[in-house]
Amino acid sequence: MSTAVIVDAVRTPSGKGKTGGGLSEIHPATLLAGVLAELVSRNDLAPELIDDVVTGCVTQSGEQAFNIGRTAVLAAGFPETVPATTVDRQCGSSQQAAHFAAQGVIAGAYDIAIACGVESMSRVPMFSNGRGADPNRKPIEHRYPDGLVQQGVSAEIIAARWKLDRDMLDEFAARSHRLAAATASSGAFDNELIAAGGLTADETIRPTTTVETLAALKPAFADDDSRARFPVLDWSITAGNSSPLTDGASAALIMSEKAAQRLGLSPRARFHSFAVTGDDPLLMLTAVIPATRKALTRGGLSIDDISAYEVNEAFAPVPLVWAHEVGADPDLLNPRGGAIALGHPLGASGTRILATLVNHLEQTGGRYGLMTMCEAGGLANATIIERT
Repeated sequence: MSTAVIVDAVRTPSGKGKTGGGLSEIHPATLLAGVLAELVSRNDLAPELIDDVVTGCVTQSGEQAFNIGRTAVLAAGFPETVPATTVDRQCGSSQQAAHFAAQGVIAGAYDIAIACGVESMSRVPMFSNGRGADPNRKPIEHRYPDGLVQQGVSAEIIAARWKLDRDMLDEFAARSHRLAAATASSGAFDNELIAAGGLTADETIRPTTTVETLAALKPAFADDDSRARFPVLDWSITAGNSSPLTDGASAALIMSEKAAQRLGLSPRARFHSFAVTGDDPLLMLTAVIPATRKALTRGGLSIDDISAYEVNEAFAPVPLVWAHEVGADPDLLNPRGGAIALGHPLGASGTRILATLVNHLEQTGGRYGLMTMCEAGGLANATIIERT
């Protein structure tokens, strides 16, 4: 069996996912193409050597339809012989793409692959493909007769069940912006960033964010129907302690250790273990807990062996509950800020987080890094990498 290594990982800055955002004028295939082209260029890799490009994208409609991975490969100028596919595991789509690429290398099916992701939430709005607009999906009504809920309401249920009050959630959100702003100002993001559309830095970071400014925001998901169904909830989830709508693309160059040696490339990290699992689709966002435990067990590690953890900040309760349940050191959790500050361009978030984690391990001398991502429907991926 081959060892799958990460040679490089890059991303665009996070653009505000609305009209006028820094990346909103760029077609998503063009956005991803720029990342792909730069990834092979800065590693002096002949693109015809790539066995496959596995792409994460959630809302596969409009400009993101018809296998956007293949469109981006062609737009990047890669030879027509380079294949591509597009996968959807909701928010974990490009993390799953990285799993598929690495597992293909380990199995011997690939020598060289790119895992990547893209989402233009300004140009292709969430749910514009029609899926997910109705959480009470008829084929599963017999199993969940009371119906499921949107993710924001799930975040409210989690906050209530684990007794996380509004101050705790807002403090975590403010921390995210504080850490991201400090990392950006120090230049520690520079190695993973590729300018796009004139945007050279994440425009979702708000350095002046405080608990006091966040406290002024109203609950985002407390509509009349939700209040009637869940009258005991405090309704603490706001736009400020949730991830913002975001545009972005990211990519990782993954290959066998032998291929890297043959090409004279230096691996930056290797894949240590993988996990994917399902959990309660009503809570929806808690599968990161069993996924983490599964990845640690498969890797023969404990949480104390991990130098840094990246838990996607879709909503502030998710990483807070995760840290409590797995016994994680809060100082090692999202040490460069997370999606609340850095944005959550759905299909691109997995390989975005991978790029940030690889750079953090290199710059701090850490050995193992763990990343996990909650996904709609009660799913989660978890990945453990080891700095080489």
